[in-house]
Amino acid sequence: FTTSIVLIIATFIIYRQVNFILNKKVGFEKEQVILIQGTNTLRNQVQPFKDELLKLSQVTNASISDYLPINGTKRNQNGFWKEGKSNEEESVSTQKWVVDFDYIKTLGMKIVEGRNFDVTIASDSQAIVLNQKMVKEMNLIDPIGKRVTNGGNRIWTVIGIVENFHFDNLKSEIRPLCLTIGNSPKIVSVKVNSADMPATLQAIGDVWKKFAPHQPIRFSFLNESYARMYDDVQRMGRIFTTFAVLAIIVACLGLFALSAFMVEQRSKEISIRLVLGASLNSIFNLLTLNFLKLVLISIAIAGPIAWYMMKSWLEDFTYRTDISWDVFALSGLLAVVIALMTISYQSIRAALMNPVKSLKAE
Repeated sequence: FTTSIVLIIATFIIYRQVNFILNKKVGFEKEQVILIQGTNTLRNQVQPFKDELLKLSQVTNASISDYLPINGTKRNQNGFWKEGKSNEEESVSTQKWVVDFDYIKTLGMKIVEGRNFDVTIASDSQAIVLNQKMVKEMNLIDPIGKRVTNGGNRIWTVIGIVENFHFDNLKSEIRPLCLTIGNSPKIVSVKVNSADMPATLQAIGDVWKKFAPHQPIRFSFLNESYARMYDDVQRMGRIFTTFAVLAIIVACLGLFALSAFMVEQRSKEISIRLVLGASLNSIFNLLTLNFLKLVLISIAIAGPIAWYMMKSWLEDFTYRTDISWDVFALSGLLAVVIALMTISYQSIRAALMNPVKSLKAE
């Protein structure tokens, strides 16, 4: 039972962490965003393809960029520093993502200072949007209008600050990141607003056929791709659930056999108690209290073990759920209920037996 309770507690905490990860505000909108893969095969027709998608009533925004806040998409690490400084003095290791003018709107990111890219402003081709972490790392005071560089002749003017968003696994802290305008045509992200997703996908597929009639469309959903980043955590939850169920079954089999043996061993005593007027309730308590004491001892042993194990496991995550007392209370209550259900059959059977038969046989 100690093993069972440890596994039950671990299972609850793992599933709480999974739920925390999948429902945490990550700084971008991952719901109802369709990722169309392989759009670079359209070559110079990618932008017209995007424009046609925007004509659909179900589509609210679309963006062309290979750089997305999920695993398996493009990354580009650069060293950035303030204009006029050498990279040795104040270089900050930064993710530099190439996006289009609609990227921030499509993914629902929040500009907390300054402004977003504007297609009508020609100078925005040399503009840059930083995340809050990069502003802090570069120690930029009043960052709007400041100029940064990553070497060569490339100098960007800061026009906006985007709220920090998670683009790595939640095991890692948010890192410095900047967005610049450029060409990155492999993926088109489409933000839709439709209750009828099959009809929306059909409409998007029809647009695709106009541009690539001999090539099947490949797409995925941003929220599903995000969830797949944590497949290992969900798999661990399923493994712990399986072992918890097996451990409970083994414990219950042992408890059932032990209770049956005790009832048989104390059959004369039970019969005499019944003859002398003992109630069903008193017989039930007589046979169950000792077992429940053992289960309570198991709970007391399992609690600290499970707490230490899961505290160590959660330390792998920079962003994690809390280990609250209700998990231990619920697991302990579940163990008590399972134990009672296991031994109650034998206890009730003993309390209802005919004492005459037992004493006569003796």
